Amino acid sequence: MVSRCDNDRMVTNSTIETLLNRRSIRAFKDEAIDDDTRATLETVAQHAASSQYLNDWSAIRISDPAIKAKFAEFGHQPYIAQAPLLYLFIIDEQRNARIAERRGVDTHADSWNLTSSYRFTQAQNDAVLALHAMETAAYSLGLGCVILGSVLNDIPGLIEVCHLPEYTYPVLAIAIGKPDQEPALKPRMPRAMQFFENTYPSDADAALEGLEAFDATVHEYYDLRNTDRPVDAFSDQIAKVGVQSVAGKELLPKAAAQGFRLER
Repeated sequence: MVSRCDNDRMVTNSTIETLLNRRSIRAFKDEAIDDDTRATLETVAQHAASSQYLNDWSAIRISDPAIKAKFAEFGHQPYIAQAPLLYLFIIDEQRNARIAERRGVDTHADSWNLTSSYRFTQAQNDAVLALHAMETAAYSLGLGCVILGSVLNDIPGLIEVCHLPEYTYPVLAIAIGKPDQEPALKPRMPRAMQFFENTYPSDADAALEGLEAFDATVHEYYDLRNTDRPVDAFSDQIAKVGVQSVAGKELLPKAAAQGFRLER
């Protein structure tokens, strides 16, 4: 049995153990990932769920050191450039547009709907599911990963450096390698704060029962991990992030420039 949650009677197996032990790895050994392992990770990603079987995502493997350096610059995280494997997962309706055009479809007409907000969201979900499948497979093979939302700090830069064409859009990146660190497992909030029965709780305060204890646990976790830099409790982090500026991170203009019509 495992004891990393508030359920002392959890059933477990190797897959569950892999998922419960996942942690972000930001330091990798200077060792390449062999071709068979890489092919395995990519094949697993392809077997993730795909809405309506549209296969409307792709992943770009970044092996050029100069492009890796740009990713590190976009994310303000130097370790990205040292990742043995680095992928950018993208929404990809470009491929489907080319396929449809071969069947005589005008993909620039108003009737073309794979660029609508509905399809955009579906494709984004599919890309995330594929990335998560790859991440889980990597952990099961003893590798370490970190998911990189930080590269989205410069979406136009990503589009330019990866030559992303019309009807494509970056979603997330992931760095993979052999771990060169063993960080502590990050605490998770009580299940009762995150899992509800049938409807969302009408009593907002009751839904936060256990928050004070969770704040204390998170504060202790960060105190032990960053002894020279105290980090706020969970509630304080939420309050702080909630009022941070998101100027320059607007989605609609950048997606529109790639041919998506999110107003539809």
